[in-house]
Amino acid sequence: MLDRERSTGFIGALNNIHTLSTESTEQLLSITDEVFLEKQELLLPFGKACRHIYFVNRGFVRIYYLKNGKEVTEWFADKGEFCFSIESYFTNQPSSLAIETIEESQIFKIPREDISRLIGSNLEIANLFIAMFSGSLVLSQQRMSSIQFETARERYEHLEKHHPNIILKAPLQHIASFLGITSETLSRIRSSRI
Repeated sequence: MLDRERSTGFIGALNNIHTLSTESTEQLLSITDEVFLEKQELLLPFGKACRHIYFVNRGFVRIYYLKNGKEVTEWFADKGEFCFSIESYFTNQPSSLAIETIEESQIFKIPREDISRLIGSNLEIANLFIAMFSGSLVLSQQRMSSIQFETARERYEHLEKHHPNIILKAPLQHIASFLGITSETLSRIRSSRI
């Protein structure tokens, strides 16, 4: 269980998605645990079912999969953001994604079973998670559209404008794989902007 004083960022992030009463907030805090991870530690390994929604209270993580033996970054989650393996979470099947810390991180974990119970009994919490899941779907669609319709330079500029911390914190090879380009192409784009 999290205490209110140490979880102000978490409470703020929840309320940015959907405003919660004090009672609903306390219910969520009561089911949420925290874990501390070192740099390059797996929060969710490949092949393990995703049974939590994760909140990055401190640190930085990346979500990635393997394609032909190479790591491909699907997304990053910075301080104040949520992440999880969507397909595994909803199907309860082993995850084809892994979630790894890029920095030392403090992660809050909300268990799926407890979320389901609260969704069934609390309309505010149900609306919160509907909004959260809807937001994840929108981000997935935007990412797919970006890969399909934007040039490599446009994808980089969008990332730089809307997610500058990724540019600052993530290793270049992870940024390149996220953008769907080679490290060499990323280097050329970056050098042409100096």
